[in-house]
Amino acid sequence: MAVMLSTIDLMRDAPVIPVIVLNDVQEAVPLARALVQGGIRVLEVTLRTPAALECITRIANEVPEALIGAGTVRSARDAEAAAKAGAKFAVSPGFTVAVAEACRDQGVPLLPGVSTPSEIMQAQEAGFGEMKFFPAQQSGGVPMLKAWQGPFADVRFCPTGGVSTANAKEYLALANVVCVGGSWLTPADAVAAGDWARITALAQDAKRLA
Repeated sequence: MAVMLSTIDLMRDAPVIPVIVLNDVQEAVPLARALVQGGIRVLEVTLRTPAALECITRIANEVPEALIGAGTVRSARDAEAAAKAGAKFAVSPGFTVAVAEACRDQGVPLLPGVSTPSEIMQAQEAGFGEMKFFPAQQSGGVPMLKAWQGPFADVRFCPTGGVSTANAKEYLALANVVCVGGSWLTPADAVAAGDWARITALAQDAKRLA
């Protein structure tokens, strides 16, 4: 698989990467279309449900405008399955060399998760300069990212976990934050009701956070 975009390109595409949990394959395509219509096209479908891989495949095949990725990639097997399903990028909750190598073997950009200086250093040693700060709020939030600006001035982050409309702007104002990850763009009640107009409106609001 050819890598069309780098991780930093994906992060710069919009201020928010929606963290999506799907239980019903039938919801995948209309949800993706609603987000794309609202200006959000980099989509992370987490591998937390049995339907996730098929949802990724459906979106990859039927919503070509979307840049679909797999989240919660925790093993080499996850990375291989995600790439086979059509994922254009991967996001992991933590960092391991095995996941990093599997993603490289599959030609899939990886946004690895970190929450400590040691994890940042390990990811940097493996060649990564862009990382997911997770779980952001629980791991120190904005003050932690400010503290990292000194020793890790060359690293760019996507904080995820506890990020919401209430604090997203505070994160995005930081020099070392390129985008944030959040689940508020796809509320479970809106997805269950098929309220795609609401999701498009949430995506439009998120796009304006830039």
